[in-house]
Amino acid sequence: MKLDDIVALLGEEKANYLLNHTSQTISKDQLHLPKSSFVDDIWKDSNRSINVLRNLQLIADKGRLGGTGYVSILPVDQGIEHSAGASFSPNVPMFDPETIVELAIEGGCNAVASTFGVLGIVARKYAHKIPLIVKINHNEFLSYPNSYDQIMFGTVKDAYNMGAAAIGATIYFGSEESKRQIVEVAKAFEYAHELGMATVLWCYLRNNAFKKDGVDYSLSADLTGQGNHLGVTIQADIIKQKLPENNGGYTALNYGKTDKRVYSQLTTDHPIDLCRYQVANCYMGRVGLINSGGASAGATDLAEAVATAIINKRAGGMGLISGRKAFQRPMKEGVALLNAIQDVYLNKKITIA
Repeated sequence: MKLDDIVALLGEEKANYLLNHTSQTISKDQLHLPKSSFVDDIWKDSNRSINVLRNLQLIADKGRLGGTGYVSILPVDQGIEHSAGASFSPNVPMFDPETIVELAIEGGCNAVASTFGVLGIVARKYAHKIPLIVKINHNEFLSYPNSYDQIMFGTVKDAYNMGAAAIGATIYFGSEESKRQIVEVAKAFEYAHELGMATVLWCYLRNNAFKKDGVDYSLSADLTGQGNHLGVTIQADIIKQKLPENNGGYTALNYGKTDKRVYSQLTTDHPIDLCRYQVANCYMGRVGLINSGGASAGATDLAEAVATAIINKRAGGMGLISGRKAFQRPMKEGVALLNAIQDVYLNKKITIA
């Protein structure tokens, strides 16, 4: 997909809004931007072991984005998080774990992220062909009444034994259970690093109190930014975060502590500037930010995915982790959508804002 194709897909007005924006908030010169040498530039002086560096480089070198510093990851943990029926009924072959991994490979992804069961049942065949990211905790969706808590589904050692390059975990920051989850995941990440695996943290906010006057501030730049800051504090190597949809969570909720400069100088209402604040909270980009692709909406999925990729890239992010938009459609269409996302990061005309 060339730049003209992207403009045609988004429409001239939206394309101009995203592609020609110049950020006047946090200077791009202050950011650590993704590039081929990011392991040497960022991680070689850290406390990460040689084996962790090797696995980070392995992920960075795979797929169509290999060698660019950007990543495209296929995440398929929704069979637990949202139920298998809700996730895979739109595309029945995805009930088979091998089809999931094949989509990631055919789609040119850097890695595939999924559950112990999905990756374990095909690990011997695929662990040496594409980096596996084993998601170690989930919010299971069968208990009645439904509850929302991330619980461990396996051990770090099991992920290591199946040849995983990294583990992934979710923390519901702001929830009643978050303190326990922080301790659990911090210990798991420490052990994963000890064994030589990289770590990816899903930094999600969840609390009904974050919703006020019909606005969900769990998607605000200031609160998700702080979620990212907590995530890098427990030494996540990559942060996964939802793209911000608003701002001012701290002020609207009269909650926690913030500073007026967050809203007057460090952010605007432009989506690229809001995302840049998320990047800043990942140690100014030292820890890569990957934004999630979100739910599938059907016909608009391609345009939404491309727009999200542009926002992430121009903000200073590391890439996209997009699942349902790709795996809930036939293989050929899923591959095309993943490739379109990757084309944004491969296009040298789309630069940091």
